[in-house]
Amino acid sequence: MSAHGFSLNGCELGVATAATQIEGGNADTNWHHWAAEPGHIKDGSTPARAADHWNRVAEDTALLQQLGVKHYRMGLEWARVEPERGVFDDSAIEHYRDELTRLRDAGIKPLVTLHHFNNPWWLETAGAFEKRDAIDAFLRYTRRMVESLGDLVDEWITFNEPNVYVVACYVEGTWPPGSRSPRGAQAVAQNLAEAHISAYGLIHELQPFAKVGVAMHLRVFRPASKFNLRDIGAAVVGGFLFQSALHRAMSTGLFVPPLLQPKGVRPGKYYDFQGVNYYSRSMVTGLADGVAKDVAVSDLGWEIYPTGLAIVLGQVSRAYPGPIYITENGIADAQDAFRPRFIYDHLRAVVTSGAPVERYYHWSAIDNWEWADGEGPRFGLVALDYPTQTRTMRESGRFYADISANGAITDAAYDRWVAPCEYLTNADTQ
Repeated sequence: MSAHGFSLNGCELGVATAATQIEGGNADTNWHHWAAEPGHIKDGSTPARAADHWNRVAEDTALLQQLGVKHYRMGLEWARVEPERGVFDDSAIEHYRDELTRLRDAGIKPLVTLHHFNNPWWLETAGAFEKRDAIDAFLRYTRRMVESLGDLVDEWITFNEPNVYVVACYVEGTWPPGSRSPRGAQAVAQNLAEAHISAYGLIHELQPFAKVGVAMHLRVFRPASKFNLRDIGAAVVGGFLFQSALHRAMSTGLFVPPLLQPKGVRPGKYYDFQGVNYYSRSMVTGLADGVAKDVAVSDLGWEIYPTGLAIVLGQVSRAYPGPIYITENGIADAQDAFRPRFIYDHLRAVVTSGAPVERYYHWSAIDNWEWADGEGPRFGLVALDYPTQTRTMRESGRFYADISANGAITDAAYDRWVAPCEYLTNADTQ
């Protein structure tokens, strides 16, 4: 191949979604209640519409087949399967069984996320993961899901981006429950880590050959000024508090301050793969998290920094040996103007990193309800018209299908889809 084309070296492609972001309907969750209060969601939307995936599973499975992917990361809506504490809804479980069966019949392997920022309202109103009894609730839910779905699924993510959940919900207060409490954040991080470690053991007890991990949001932290000691120190401390401490606890059972070593947890290996969600880097000025100047950015203003993915993969592979799944990587690009280049640049970073990356899941399969940003950001390989629910394959989706079919980016694919793309910089958008 030429300098433009390259092989994925056996790394298999998938796409990812999350239940609350695509299913629609009025599940009784923390996010449905939060979105109902004015001012919480940028465009005033709620997850009640989303992509109506709950009613369009067959149509969306056909779209996955068009994308040619071998893997699909999907989430379960805890509030649907356990609408009241300790009371499970067999019809909702059967719905997920039908979806998983369709995927398997289509030759697509599911990777199922148990918790993707989504709490049942009964759990949220009881204090959610600020309270230790949430661990028992999560384990009860996990047991029921593995027992009910385990003949169709043997790969599980316990928690999606637990560090983002802690920071957005309990430090910044921009997500439900809107708390700003360092003590609450510490308790939530502690309980999430213990819940994962316990769930890891439970799933393996029920499914000895299962693969279990966490999808951790990992960023590159850099000082805004290489010569400012305050910025340098803040970048180190920020990275440790935002991701490293919790990542270590969940992966190895080693808890370091501000987390506390639980009496019943022994140091060990609590992952079968490392799940990496990567989007951007943070340029740190004191306590402020910023974006560099004159750099390529997404519609959300996030820096496009493919080199950071290679950096993160190197860090993870050294600290936590074993298979790596890139469980999310994608971009908000409503015009589909530079998504093909984004995919190209990040897949090249994967291949050149030398890390043992077995899977790459693009975020997202279809445009989705993007939490506090509502229906505005467009992350999908498939475009969604919200009012009509019409799905349209984007050119980036066709590009992704071509990569899936070839296990490589060919010169022809580069010329057709990547070469015409140019990033916008934050200098252009100001």
